[in-house]
Amino acid sequence: MDLRRLRDLWQRQSVTLRDLPLALVLALGPLIPSWQSQGTRLGDMPDRPLDALAAVAVALQCLPLAVRRRWPAVCLALVSAGFALDQLRGYHTVAGSALAVALVSAGAHLDRYRRTTATLATAAYVAMAVGLHRDGSVDRVSDYVTFYVLLALAWGVGAWLRQSRIAEAEHRRQVADSTRTAERTRIARELHDVVTHHVTAMVVQAEAARYVTADPERLDRTLTAVTDTGRSAISDLRRLLDVLNPDHGADPRTPTVGELHGLVELTRQAGQPVEYVEEGSPPETTGVAEVAAYRVVQEALTNALKHAHGSRTIVRVRHGEKEITVEVSTDGSGPRARIVGGSVGGIVGGSGRGLAGLRERVAILGGEFSADAQTGGGFVVQARIPAGSPS
Repeated sequence: MDLRRLRDLWQRQSVTLRDLPLALVLALGPLIPSWQSQGTRLGDMPDRPLDALAAVAVALQCLPLAVRRRWPAVCLALVSAGFALDQLRGYHTVAGSALAVALVSAGAHLDRYRRTTATLATAAYVAMAVGLHRDGSVDRVSDYVTFYVLLALAWGVGAWLRQSRIAEAEHRRQVADSTRTAERTRIARELHDVVTHHVTAMVVQAEAARYVTADPERLDRTLTAVTDTGRSAISDLRRLLDVLNPDHGADPRTPTVGELHGLVELTRQAGQPVEYVEEGSPPETTGVAEVAAYRVVQEALTNALKHAHGSRTIVRVRHGEKEITVEVSTDGSGPRARIVGGSVGGIVGGSGRGLAGLRERVAILGGEFSADAQTGGGFVVQARIPAGSPS
């Protein structure tokens, strides 16, 4: 078994078991000849030979360290009692070092009644100092104050460790919240991109079916288009759900500008007259710029279906060496287009989430995005997306 496995096995043990070795080492310290009379000497009282009561003092100071993280207040109380007994009786064992450990642990792990605990500990220290003075201690008040400051520093170290732990936990929480929010935003954007276009086309096609009921052939073509669009929506939605499922292991499907012909044709089937102009050649490999360009065209055509159904729409895509330029303009002259609040409005309402998501997507890539109403009516969406970024 290697050291890493041993360490992992040790970390899985209870905190009491992991704190026990330090308690046992300090408890056995007074038995080592070279460690005898090496303990804390407060009050400059004469040394007393170890006896049965000394064993009690050592046990009180050391063994409670096993619960210093689980019950820090109990540990500090017992260790303080043992330390007072050690000093008042003049044993001066090395076990007195346990008081500093108990104070650091209490400062680090005590969550409730911290001020009360500090006040009681201070009162106990004053009582011990008075007892030492009555027993003939030659130390001055300044000596007791200096030792108290050292004890307070031990508590302060523990308090600093506690604040650091809290700050680290808060940082991890904020990172987790940010990650969760970013993931929810990504999922919402993907759902919007994948589903909205298909559903909008289906709504428009179903609306158009009302006007062709007297023509069986046109009605059949319209309903067939609705069916095909629905199947495409289901297929894309299933693919997206597979990607979002962490246990599925599917690779995300990244659309490319090379698929814009199919997107334009689907929009035409929904009754939107679309003219598609492409300059340059799309790259062989898909990058984030190509995906963003596809999404810009998809959202713009979706908005054209929603707000200006039947209006002439022109899609222009230019592939440059360093950037992709996209422009989608709708003149708003269709029979079902109307102007609402300065923008084109129509059959299906919108929340603006799609344009906001596109603006964010393009901005992340260092590009420019705009969506504005035209002076003579209609709407134009433009994007300049730096190319060359791999997906």
